[in-house]
Amino acid sequence: MINVTDFEQAAEGLLEAGPLAYFAGGAGDERTLRRNVEAFADWELLPRVLVDVSDVDPSVELFGSRLEMPLVVAPVAFQRLAHPDGEEAMARAVGAAGTALCVSTFASATPAAVAAAAPEAKLWFQLYSFRDRAVTEALLAEAVESGYEAVALTVDAPFAGRRERDVRTGFEVDVAAPAMQAALGSDRPATTEEVFQLVDAALDWDALAGLCEGCELPVLVKGVIAPADAELALEAGVGGIVVSNHGGRQLDGVPATIDALPAVADVVAGRVPVLVDGGIRRGTDALVALALGADAVQVGRPALWGLAVDGEAGARRVLEILSEEIALGLALLGCPTPADVTRAHVQRARR
Repeated sequence: MINVTDFEQAAEGLLEAGPLAYFAGGAGDERTLRRNVEAFADWELLPRVLVDVSDVDPSVELFGSRLEMPLVVAPVAFQRLAHPDGEEAMARAVGAAGTALCVSTFASATPAAVAAAAPEAKLWFQLYSFRDRAVTEALLAEAVESGYEAVALTVDAPFAGRRERDVRTGFEVDVAAPAMQAALGSDRPATTEEVFQLVDAALDWDALAGLCEGCELPVLVKGVIAPADAELALEAGVGGIVVSNHGGRQLDGVPATIDALPAVADVVAGRVPVLVDGGIRRGTDALVALALGADAVQVGRPALWGLAVDGEAGARRVLEILSEEIALGLALLGCPTPADVTRAHVQRARR
């Protein structure tokens, strides 16, 4: 297996129908799910030549930490459905790759357990605001105490999108997920819809501002597509913005994130870091994102496929492949560092 697609195809042959549908599927007719990947073909890279690229450095600094590449592993819930070692194996793989992992609220291990399993890993915490605020506050406190470096509040999922693959397979979460069990007050299996019924659908901009003011860690807002929302997020005091459509799993028919990115980046204008997720399967996809205004990208499914195939070693190999592709792509693009990638290095494909 030499690329992300190889790992995805291998994982499809290993996972049971329910977990595979959960991880691979999207909402509705899955137009946005497909478009996230396909939209990268609408952008072309414009290499500059006769640039000294004898010493390419793909590292970036985010939230006070140096990452070995401009790529972070996005939050993916219930990873023990993919491999028995779950998030702890993913964290070790991320630590070996020298980047960061955003741990899901619905991880199948506590924030403290993930941190203890991989002391060398840089960890962020993805937060859902529960109706039961005590559960939310306890999760945040545990993440802070465990040395997490940032919090990413997901704002595009007040309810679960209509994920029809889950309906067809009768998917239920039947692995331990401490935050879910605390919010449910039970350790029974739950459907995706039931899980999202725990989330506070009344969350608003004032609540975001309160979180930013009260949290000692930088707060990113994850799930921004509209430029106007990016401006409101900045007014609320966020430390970063993640352009995301939840991997095509929420509202079907919204723009691909790579197409939404430029307008959001223009609004932010360098005031805080901008990240983007959705559809990134190659190092060259990450370069397109950098050219369109991202400071870094997030990948969820690619690392998950690696975990499903070979646990920690599989996830680590996927991250190595992406890191190698990014470094080579920077050199061939004529950019010694990610900061050298600009809008001048990309154009819309002419068809």
